[in-house]
Amino acid sequence: MVSLNVTATAYNAVEHQTKKGSRRAAWGDLLEDGVKAVAVSRDLIAMGLDHNEEIEIEGFNGTFIVKDKMNRRWTKKIDIFMGLDEQAAKEYGKRQVEIRFNKKNQPNDKFSQ
Repeated sequence: MVSLNVTATAYNAVEHQTKKGSRRAAWGDLLEDGVKAVAVSRDLIAMGLDHNEEIEIEGFNGTFIVKDKMNRRWTKKIDIFMGLDEQAAKEYGKRQVEIRFNKKNQPNDKFSQ
């Protein structure tokens, strides 16, 4: 199990936060209400936290699935998808959290042994 400390925020499928309020994630997945999905910064992708990886997020029950990627300007960050509930996203705010995930060995993967 890999553990990392990251900055976590939350986002919604509304126009001022996504491209025209799209529910289509960067890899083409459709984000539906209730799905436990996250977007990750591209540096985390480069380290091996890739599309469809399951992660645990400190403070939440269960696992989330990496379904989206963030703008290149962000580093060591995740964004938790909260559907259309903007109030929940605002209340979550910005936090430092630990994320945990099992990583399969892949070539050139920072977490592979």
